[in-house]
Amino acid sequence: MIQGLFSLTGEPPRFDMRFAQGLKRIDCPGGTLAVALSVSVSQSSDMVCAAWGTPRFRDPALARIALAEGAAVAWLRAFASSRARAPGGVAGRFAVVMIDAVHGRCLAAVDRFGSLPFCYARDGGIFAFSDRADRVPGPARAVGNQAIFDYLFFHHIPAPETIFTDVRRLSAAHSLSAERSAVNTGPYWQPVFDEPRSGDFPSLKREFLELVEQAVAREAVDRNVGAFLSGGTDSSTVSGMLCRVLGKPPRTYSIGFDANGYDEMEYARIAARHFGLDHREYYVTPDDLLVAIPKVAAHFDQPFGNSSAVPGWICAQRAHADGVDKMLAGDGGDELFGGNSRYAKQRIFSWYDLVPGALSKHVIEPALALPGIDRLPLARKGASYIEQARIPLPDRTEMYNLLHRLGIDSIFTPDFLAGIDIEHPAKIQRQTWSDVRAHTLINRMLAFDWKYTLADNDLPKVVGTTQLAGLDVGFPFLSDELVDFSLRLPPEWKLKGLTLRWFFKEALKGFLPDEIIAKKKHGFGLPFGVWATSHPGLHDLAAAAVKGFAQRRIVRPEFARKLLDELLPAHPAYYGEMVWILMVLEHWLEAHEASLSHLSPRAREPLVSAPTRL
Repeated sequence: MIQGLFSLTGEPPRFDMRFAQGLKRIDCPGGTLAVALSVSVSQSSDMVCAAWGTPRFRDPALARIALAEGAAVAWLRAFASSRARAPGGVAGRFAVVMIDAVHGRCLAAVDRFGSLPFCYARDGGIFAFSDRADRVPGPARAVGNQAIFDYLFFHHIPAPETIFTDVRRLSAAHSLSAERSAVNTGPYWQPVFDEPRSGDFPSLKREFLELVEQAVAREAVDRNVGAFLSGGTDSSTVSGMLCRVLGKPPRTYSIGFDANGYDEMEYARIAARHFGLDHREYYVTPDDLLVAIPKVAAHFDQPFGNSSAVPGWICAQRAHADGVDKMLAGDGGDELFGGNSRYAKQRIFSWYDLVPGALSKHVIEPALALPGIDRLPLARKGASYIEQARIPLPDRTEMYNLLHRLGIDSIFTPDFLAGIDIEHPAKIQRQTWSDVRAHTLINRMLAFDWKYTLADNDLPKVVGTTQLAGLDVGFPFLSDELVDFSLRLPPEWKLKGLTLRWFFKEALKGFLPDEIIAKKKHGFGLPFGVWATSHPGLHDLAAAAVKGFAQRRIVRPEFARKLLDELLPAHPAYYGEMVWILMVLEHWLEAHEASLSHLSPRAREPLVSAPTRL
């Protein structure tokens, strides 16, 4: 969508800028831009601004300028009057960059959830940027050992890091100021939870339903719009509201899997019948994955291991074939209103903090540590509960991380481990947790998930897969108005006892079918492990990738053999996730192999035991 290369000091770049296909080159004061037609650009004798997305300026004068002259012009006026505070006055999905060549300064910002990426690198006085980490102009770039480890820990790479050692991604709700001597980033917005003890339910219900309808209506303007429909509360709400807004049945799309425990198509059908939707279904097969996995893995600008990306792309592709040009997604409902099961689970663990310290330390814990006590099922569960409850958040959420369960030393080679910090994921999560401006446990968990679940994982997945399918996407639940509304809700209305998203479900009674309100959360899981043990072609695809990755001297060859020959056949649903993230990583590396300056695809020299040049 965009690439830029500018000098902040007047010195010329030491490398040529290579443009992605389909971008228009614009020579500007101090450098060069290459942009897609959808990017708004405003240029003067000493300044240039590029903006993309759908920004909504809260200042009426700026909103009129954006409508009449383009978003980039409005952004220039906003930066001129408010500088670094300007992004705080803009709602919607956006990314923006402004270059002041005369003063050697660059300003940039992304929206509250970073849904439109801004990646950048600095080489002396040269500032380069793009909407993709793999297209930031510059010399050959190194793949980072730490980024490889973090990817295998999180299944994605959290911002501000990227797979490349010298390329950064601007974090959600952050702005950037680059000058001749430094690059500084920081949040221009942070959620502050009011946390009232109670509220006027009828009034808040009316406001909530109005805000949802308005958000859906904004996303549907002037587009041939459809919606993802999983059958959950979020996607069903968006689909139902879209039907109301359009005044006719919208096209909705569902993906199913013919595997026990992985299919909830029936709930999508319930929603379709209830709202009278123009509903389309497709059941993904293992053969579909043979084509989709390499294609989807290679498309992302860095390794991305969320397995639901593949069925998401298949679903989006079918919508595109029907002439839909924008899809609406239900992402955000769980994280705004308390819908993930882990919120209730962590509340249960928090109750242990209420036990007097002397009682827990001198009576309960010693009793559960007695020899032979682990043979009693109830005592064994009690011991497991205390073991987890004693670990503080956010570390407790990663107790069952695959790397911990399998053993880091048994997975990775000593040379690889010598060059990384295995505590890095925990350190960055603790920092995020400490930065949250909330007192109650539920709101602290929600704000934490706004980064690690939404901004770093779910949104890149949906944006990336719809982009690959040739579609735009909208997230009605992440409208600034709904986000601000959620900050004012009583915490107990999000998690009432152990009841998830109490307010959300109560407010939607009479709108959503009762069966969907009452259903347990299922998710969008892909039965990859099950299929990889039963479908020869899929097994071969996975095995070849894992074995190929093992030759890169990052993971131990004996671990790769054990994973494929013992662990996966014994517990395919569980260990299939480890196979998946290794397979996707290898496919991404292979797709970028032509750009690796000293790596032979056949010789399989070490990829990242020393810095690898891209």
